[in-house]
Amino acid sequence: MPLMKAVQIAHPGAELTLVEMDIPEPGEREALIRVEACGVCHGDAVARFGTMPGIVHPRVPGHEVVGTVVKTGRGASAWKQGTRVGVGWSGGWCGACDPCAEGRHHACTDSLITGLSVDGGYAEYMVARASALVRIPDEMSSVGAAPLLCAGATTFSALQESGAKAGDVVAIQGIGGLGHLGVQYANRMGFTTVAISRGRSKEAIAYELGADHYIDAEGGDAAAGLRKLGGAKVILCTAPDAASITGLIGGMADGGQMIIVAAPHDPIQLHPGRLFEGGLSIKGWHGQRAGDAIAFSLRFEVMPVIETYPLERAAEAFDKMMAATVRFRAVLSIG
Repeated sequence: MPLMKAVQIAHPGAELTLVEMDIPEPGEREALIRVEACGVCHGDAVARFGTMPGIVHPRVPGHEVVGTVVKTGRGASAWKQGTRVGVGWSGGWCGACDPCAEGRHHACTDSLITGLSVDGGYAEYMVARASALVRIPDEMSSVGAAPLLCAGATTFSALQESGAKAGDVVAIQGIGGLGHLGVQYANRMGFTTVAISRGRSKEAIAYELGADHYIDAEGGDAAAGLRKLGGAKVILCTAPDAASITGLIGGMADGGQMIIVAAPHDPIQLHPGRLFEGGLSIKGWHGQRAGDAIAFSLRFEVMPVIETYPLERAAEAFDKMMAATVRFRAVLSIG
């Protein structure tokens, strides 16, 4: 049986290890993908440390996958050999349970998470459900498209569903792997875009990415800075810093909302009464519309700033991502 290289986590807490394993065979409604690129995302730490129930080890992580279809199982023939595809966090719906039969795929009782409940893209090949696949345009590079399948899809969909209108003040807290894409999306959607980060090191690139204003969270009261701009209709929190998030609550405009897409380990401290003043709201967001994010990104030239690594250096890329020393997304270039 043909073998492939893959990076595997043997058990919770284990190092990422390069191994050889059998190339998997696609089952019913599945496709075998030759992987060309896979983003290195903070969500991969869930597989590394086993922080969600139901993860079976050994496991190949990776949920920002771009590649080409090389073989399909029964019921997936619509995805022709050679088609460029992407797979994000969602591993797809089953198509066989009652909710799927009723068209309520979001309620699938057997949905998968790429790189957690099934092997992901830190490998030369992977199998994915056909329902998880999105088409990747020929005009978009594989390494450039990979981070859009999770980081891009998350920030894009959060802003699209926020209800903010062109001209509204929208703040992006944290200019990292998620935030640097959030700034671009906010700019292209016509919002008055405010980038918030600690210190001045990212100010220049924030303006290059499309920010209209920059607030140094270390240089003063960031919430006061937002109020000077009329208050933020939306604050998209992309950096998992509980103190920073809490400190921005007072910077929202009437009816403003805070959307958290990167959860801090520490609790957010606030008195509920603060939300009554102006009808404020705070919500978490993990919705993803990867196909829409890809199409929007191509049309409006939103692209991640990336560092590329070969598969053999996946552990190094993962460690740099966890240490927040990547500028701004690490991507494994495999194909």
